[in-house]
Amino acid sequence: MATITEVGNAEIYSPLKVLQHPEFRILSAGEKPAPTANIAAFYNPAHEIHLVEKPKPKPGPGQVLLHVRATGICGSDVHFWQHGRIGDSMVVRDECGSGHESAGEVEAVGEGVTQWKVGDRVAIEAGVPCSQPACDACRTGQYNACPDVVFFSTPPFHGTLTRWHLHPAQWLHRLPDHMSFEEGSLCEPLAVALAGIERSGLKLGDPLLICGAGPIGLVTLLSARAAGAEPIIITDLFQSRLDFAKTLVPGVRTVLIKRGTSAKEQAKEIKEVAGMDLKVALECTGVESSVHTAIYSMQFGGKVFIIGVGKNEQVFPFMHLSANEIDVSFQYRYANQYPKAIRLVAGGLINIKPLVTHRFSLEDAISAFHVAADPAQGAIKVQIQD
Repeated sequence: MATITEVGNAEIYSPLKVLQHPEFRILSAGEKPAPTANIAAFYNPAHEIHLVEKPKPKPGPGQVLLHVRATGICGSDVHFWQHGRIGDSMVVRDECGSGHESAGEVEAVGEGVTQWKVGDRVAIEAGVPCSQPACDACRTGQYNACPDVVFFSTPPFHGTLTRWHLHPAQWLHRLPDHMSFEEGSLCEPLAVALAGIERSGLKLGDPLLICGAGPIGLVTLLSARAAGAEPIIITDLFQSRLDFAKTLVPGVRTVLIKRGTSAKEQAKEIKEVAGMDLKVALECTGVESSVHTAIYSMQFGGKVFIIGVGKNEQVFPFMHLSANEIDVSFQYRYANQYPKAIRLVAGGLINIKPLVTHRFSLEDAISAFHVAADPAQGAIKVQIQD
């Protein structure tokens, strides 16, 4: 029997195996699926989102069959549904399964899997690289740059927002007994924040600006507080999100972004609230005006680290960056962060539980997406649990 190494992840997890299977079907609106059906939330190029029923897979060599118990809805899930693409390489061209922030329970193991047994509780790392010695990215530990990565929920690969999911055994992470599935699924956005903090070089006592108080901005806030940044300023367009940030980290200082205010004016207010120029910015929106605000808030020699994703081409204040030796860096997903994320949560250094504001059953996943997509609903993190 061929192994994953011999065949390749792209073929093993080919979306066509699901889409062309005779058991695959789109559920009609209002249809109640069977309690044991392998249902999932899919979107398509027509910007529709619906439940589908698909076959329950069986684990092959090196694979684990998981009962997915908790999945968070990411902004990218909503973006793929509503806009059909992120950039030029991630485009929804067919029915595509959503979800990549997941944790679950081992249901069955395939041939050669010895590290997992039925009933084990795991966080699911959704990005599965090729892991081949000939791949420079994988060999050097920068596996987020693997050109042959299968990232579940990034088109064309189906995501983990489903009842039963097949996953390579080596890309699962054991959850301590006292960590919930809910916390395990939140380790995915936490991994994003931890990668940003690591790559930005944030140090104990550094004055920090966080742009954006959405889920990634808030989990970055929790991580930065654990890392010892002080003071921390966080910005957002919505006062409700800033108020929520204060409940997470009472010592954080907040600045409401006002539409129509220039980046320089906004930066002036940020520096006044901080009482100083900032040394590091963790930019979590990807919005050009927010990046400009971050740049103008920096001290000489500061660093603007961009975690957020935005439009393909943006204009930056080049000479201000140059004359003030401000570095601008970027992040693409994450690598080697899951074990750290689990340790920090399990050890009590980061409490991510309050981030989940709305919970839905798997059968109600479509309603969950509509809540996650509507800012008026006030959701921070919407989770689907099964």
